[in-house]
Amino acid sequence: MLVVDLKTIDPYVNLATEEYLLYHRKEDFFMLWQNEPCIVVGRNQNTLAEINHDYVTDHAIPVVRRLTGGGAVFHDLGNLNYTFIEADAKDKFGNYAVFSTPVIEVLHALNVPATVSGRNDLLVDGKKICGNAQTMFHGRMMHHGCILFSGNIDHLTAALKVNPLKIQSKGIQSVRSRVTNIAEHLPRPLQVEEFRRLLLERMLSQEGNALYELTPEDREAIDKLYKEKYSTYEWNFGFKKDYSFYKDTLFSAGLVTVSMNIQEDQIAALSVKGDFFGMADVAEFESAMIGTAYEPTAVLHRLQTLDFSSYFAGISPEEFCKALF
Repeated sequence: MLVVDLKTIDPYVNLATEEYLLYHRKEDFFMLWQNEPCIVVGRNQNTLAEINHDYVTDHAIPVVRRLTGGGAVFHDLGNLNYTFIEADAKDKFGNYAVFSTPVIEVLHALNVPATVSGRNDLLVDGKKICGNAQTMFHGRMMHHGCILFSGNIDHLTAALKVNPLKIQSKGIQSVRSRVTNIAEHLPRPLQVEEFRRLLLERMLSQEGNALYELTPEDREAIDKLYKEKYSTYEWNFGFKKDYSFYKDTLFSAGLVTVSMNIQEDQIAALSVKGDFFGMADVAEFESAMIGTAYEPTAVLHRLQTLDFSSYFAGISPEEFCKALF
């Protein structure tokens, strides 16, 4: 098995690397990687139903969709992520314990009593320290896990907290679990970098495993995936299913309540209510927005093409755009 110790902390590049190694290489791989603060959503989720959009926007937190199912997770440099990619591994699909063994062994060596849960999590004292997910592609299986070592729990909670009334979605939604950091259960202080080194050494100690450096050809293909897929709004936020959206926003100029139906990632119906002022009939505005692609750049552009102030006095298009997400 080839062992890849990724140095980049760009979540878009890291997820693109996973896809490249799964889809375009034939060897077995183990990959260690970390992300800068970001949210990673499951393959089948409605991103907007999983994140606190205002918090994510205000803190410039990247959001990226992965290839595997499961729920949304918050990553930062207190997390350590690992990926197994193996050929002819159909018999291992759904067996989360076998891929969690190296992590469990390292934790036990550190006197942390980690266990594998009934489904796909690693636990310490009944609290989640690692979530896992899997996918198959032409007989090749990818299993990855996100280890919570010393992550910022406050950011995790705030970034993923969504009003359940805001979006009524048909997507797969996350089940929030009680989580804890491994660092809180260590008999002696340890940094995530040291834990990473221990896990890397554990993998390289296995017969037949060897460190692998990505080649210029690998990096070129990964960069293409990053640019054309993983950094795009269409991949990360596009949902292509029908769902409804509801949000109250209090501006200095008044309260605005927005209700929308989204179909095929376009605004199909829009209702705007509130105690704001405007000279023109807001029904004209609602009609004018129908058919607009439901993504921030397209929505803002459409708002700016309208005589916006005639509908919403004292509110800018930029401010109003945030009320639609």
